[in-house]
Amino acid sequence: MNPIIFYHFPFSPNSRGALLTARSLNIQLEIKEVNLVTGEQMKPWFLAINPQHAVPVINDNGHILTESRAISQYLVNSRAPGSAMYPNDPKLRSIVDQRLSFDATTVFARMAKILGDIYKGETEIKKENIDSIYEAFKWLDDILSKSKWMAGDNVTIADTTMLATLSTLFVTKLDKYPKLQRWFDQCKEKLPGFEENAKAVEGYTNFLKSKLTKGF
Repeated sequence: MNPIIFYHFPFSPNSRGALLTARSLNIQLEIKEVNLVTGEQMKPWFLAINPQHAVPVINDNGHILTESRAISQYLVNSRAPGSAMYPNDPKLRSIVDQRLSFDATTVFARMAKILGDIYKGETEIKKENIDSIYEAFKWLDDILSKSKWMAGDNVTIADTTMLATLSTLFVTKLDKYPKLQRWFDQCKEKLPGFEENAKAVEGYTNFLKSKLTKGF
């Protein structure tokens, strides 16, 4: 069987989340970079693969799948069914699914407001958007006061997904969020692909800072 083709751009938190899942599962990938900065996602060849012109996308021997969280779920279900990364137990899985939804609808969505303003030409991050991110940090800190990882005692795709989102925001100080800092340090120590993700984040945050006169 051929390796999964993974259409990816390192600046994309969503794409990095799915990649972190693949790294944690030691899945062989053929990575094809789609440069979102230069608009490569709007090229006809890529629109034929994903009309929504977003990364990540996988092609698993003819099976095309978009949406990073669905890709992470598929990678476990197809390559490591029953893994603690996405447990079969309905209650445990529901917690993972809740964290994935919380990331998509709250943490990532709030970050996207900041990124959207930067792409529109704003040179300072609005205070209300900063406050909304810190509120999400507080909620995550509360979660991690009762849980070793994002969804329990084991690493799951909730951690790989959330790491990709939060690492983009961790240019901020976490002094007030010790449980979140503990989790982040734990990811650094134990998650495969952490350094690869960190290098991509460094490039992305430098890109963002070049457009800002004032950040967090």
